Amino acid sequence: MKEQVISSRGVRRTSAQAKGYAQKPARRDGSRTREASFSPRALFAYVPKALKVVLGILILVTIFVGYRVAASAKLFQVRAIDITGTSRTSAEEMEVLTRRAVARTGVWRADLTALSNELSRLPGVRRAVVSRVLPDGLRIRVTERVPIAVVRTTAGHFVWVDDDGVALGEMKPDDQMPPFFIRGWNEDGTDEARQENTARVQKYQEVLREWTTVGLTARVSEVTLIDVRDVRAQLAAPDSQIEVRLGSQDLGHRLQRALEELDRYKQGPGGSSIISVAVQNDRVVIGRATGAATATPVPATEAAPEDSSRTNPSGDKNKNDKPNTNNNRRSNDRKNDEPKSAKPRVH
Repeated sequence: MKEQVISSRGVRRTSAQAKGYAQKPARRDGSRTREASFSPRALFAYVPKALKVVLGILILVTIFVGYRVAASAKLFQVRAIDITGTSRTSAEEMEVLTRRAVARTGVWRADLTALSNELSRLPGVRRAVVSRVLPDGLRIRVTERVPIAVVRTTAGHFVWVDDDGVALGEMKPDDQMPPFFIRGWNEDGTDEARQENTARVQKYQEVLREWTTVGLTARVSEVTLIDVRDVRAQLAAPDSQIEVRLGSQDLGHRLQRALEELDRYKQGPGGSSIISVAVQNDRVVIGRATGAATATPVPATEAAPEDSSRTNPSGDKNKNDKPNTNNNRRSNDRKNDEPKSAKPRVH
């Protein structure tokens, strides 16, 4: 009978023993030993509630006082102000205003919103954005208003305005001359006046586009926009005494028709007495200083042809016309289209 030999197995080592950790024996009662440790939270739990409230108040007061002291310290007094975006606006004026506004508060406690609003009310400034550059600086980014037209005031001053109708200051001698000026500006300063002036600037831009397209801006010195539905152009020299009434629509084509008829009638003996030209639907009415008005029928879709049925520049009738018909036409034209005042307009 053979004897079985059982080889002994190697002792298994746990991962903890392999790493060199010694396993602590458990207590006989089954509980683990507690390690001695210090916890601020555990200590704070023994403090009475009343004392907790007092400590909280003291911490808040300390933070507040520290903030006030730090904010009023010389470290946060404004020293550098960076202003960008100004061309027509005075950067020196903006810096003086900014330093005066933050003299007491310093950079840290400065009310940036109020300062931005104050700077935005300066002439020529559309928007100003102020930001802190700690510890002692401020940065100001300016968006200026863009001048697009010049208004001739009732006092005879020439003032730049932007697309919102805001006055930006008088025109300087070295400024680029606009194609023509605006007359009829409301200078009351009310909200209603500002709305009317905004509409006038919009109409001016429309007029400028149409007259530039037909190449006639050089023949106009001023556009009168008292009523944007009744646009009137004051011509430049040598026709500076003549006003052209155009209505509210198709202003480029109407001005072109009016000037063509004006140039034709100026060749006659009474050309120097012309003071007004009015485009009314299918006809052009020439007004003279003597009070007479000559109406010229013009087709709605094309320029007026040179035909024998028209009154010639000298004012004589065509021999083939019937006397009664021509007289009736002149009488009706005088009643409907003749200017109210027969005297030349004084400028």
